[in-house]
Amino acid sequence: MTSALILIILCYMFSSSGYISYFLLQKHLLHALAFALLIGGFVLHTGLLGYQYVHFGQMPVHNLHQTLSFAAWAIAGVYLVLRFRLRLKILGAYTAPLVTLILVAAFFIPQSDAASSSILNSLWLVLHVLIIFLGEAALVLAGGTGILYLLQENAIKSKKPRFFFKRLPSLEFLDNTGYVFIFTGFTLLTVGLVTGFIYAEKVWGRIWSWDPKEIWSVITWLIYAALLHERLVAGWRGRRAAIMAIIGLAALIFTFIGVNFLLEGHHDEFTRW
Repeated sequence: MTSALILIILCYMFSSSGYISYFLLQKHLLHALAFALLIGGFVLHTGLLGYQYVHFGQMPVHNLHQTLSFAAWAIAGVYLVLRFRLRLKILGAYTAPLVTLILVAAFFIPQSDAASSSILNSLWLVLHVLIIFLGEAALVLAGGTGILYLLQENAIKSKKPRFFFKRLPSLEFLDNTGYVFIFTGFTLLTVGLVTGFIYAEKVWGRIWSWDPKEIWSVITWLIYAALLHERLVAGWRGRRAAIMAIIGLAALIFTFIGVNFLLEGHHDEFTRW
């Protein structure tokens, strides 16, 4: 599995180089190569995760190495799916390096033994994990789009709007794209939380345990719920929406990683990190 992971990392790494070169030089051939490498890396990554699922008999998310790998796969997959609809080529310069960084981090993390328990074999848990990861991936991309929005806005306001202005889409396009990512991610996150509550009721006999992971997941959900509410009701767009997307991304990262290191809860039953 190590050699397969190295090959996947190389695909993502060369894709990152291609996207960054495309961002700098604006040559469409570079984008085509970068996009092909990203697809190739994702296909190989999907095969590796499928093998791990069959080998372990459980979702491969039970230690930090597996969790980071799965997160990288989810981000790449959501980008590839929504890329065909949104035509936001330049976001690959954010997505591919991020996926590469996460997977490189996973590579250097010791692969501790995966947890083994009958409670991990539930279909509800599989749905919960898959949907949550996909939803969080979409919200990670929303945060990246928010960063691009602020860069473009700053370029427009500057006296010499050359570098970013010529390479980034219009503010309206970035704002609308960010909304699609947030709406998609929020919807998936909501469904993921519901499946998690159902699973918790079946395993522990209650849907809520005041577990730190549960609390911060709901806090993150509320941040994006507030953003969507203000956008639809108060007309929040542009800079405010971009900043909120970045704040949501920070909360998401803390919920995903910070909680596991700083706080303890029954979600630790599923991991060895």
